[in-house]
Amino acid sequence: MTAVPLLDVPLLLDVPLLLDVQDVTLRFATPERQVTATSRVSFQVRDGDRFVLLGPSGCGKSSLLKAVGGFLKPAEGQILLNGRAVDRPGPDRMMVFQEFDQLLPWKTVLGNIAFPLKVAASLGRRERQERAEYYLEKVGLARFAHAYPHTLSGGMKQRVAIARAMAMKPDILLMDEPYAALDALTRRRMQEEFLALWDDIGFTALFVTHSIEEAIIIGSRILVLSPHPGRVRAELDASRFDQHHQGGADFQAFQRCIHDMLFAEPIEEAVA
Repeated sequence: MTAVPLLDVPLLLDVPLLLDVQDVTLRFATPERQVTATSRVSFQVRDGDRFVLLGPSGCGKSSLLKAVGGFLKPAEGQILLNGRAVDRPGPDRMMVFQEFDQLLPWKTVLGNIAFPLKVAASLGRRERQERAEYYLEKVGLARFAHAYPHTLSGGMKQRVAIARAMAMKPDILLMDEPYAALDALTRRRMQEEFLALWDDIGFTALFVTHSIEEAIIIGSRILVLSPHPGRVRAELDASRFDQHHQGGADFQAFQRCIHDMLFAEPIEEAVA
């Protein structure tokens, strides 16, 4: 396997620590046995990170995202957000899923974005409207404000879902393979728009994918997880890459290194 430092990440001590995942083990009970999804996974996400969880199917990356969201309780370890233990869902963590049907079909695009703001009851009607319009414009769909979800393409629905999450101004945006179901061209465009939005308004994202290429394009940092149960194989700095480096020699070499990590022998077998 190509040698890659396990920690090829600069120490960003001057950037505020936002999310601290400490030795988290996740387990699920089935009628037959208890399944360990992740084993003692640790990582830190700092303000402004585009932090990617990368690994094969079944390595527990989506489960980790749900645990950060407060929907799963760790069997071991703890998760801290802004120094406070995560023990339930909250508006400081908004999720965007892979499925297109996450919008309310009876509400317009603008109504979908404004709805969580109404439920939170933190803004008046006019402020809700203005904030929803602002984020709708940011994702390039201002002229579809009064359209209904069934009239939108898959990519457009995902842009609405991102605008809805961003309108809540969460501390961290949790994205569970949001582009996996899109065709290749739409997926590429969505990646470009994601990076443009990050450059424009700034936010912190925890992004799950099983695509090495997408992880390098999207991520400023990548946590590489082993196959089931998920363990940390490496944490890598990908901040020097974006979609414009795709196809270049450095990009391809980095991609091959990550591929070798993902398909290396299990840790126990390698030690033996």
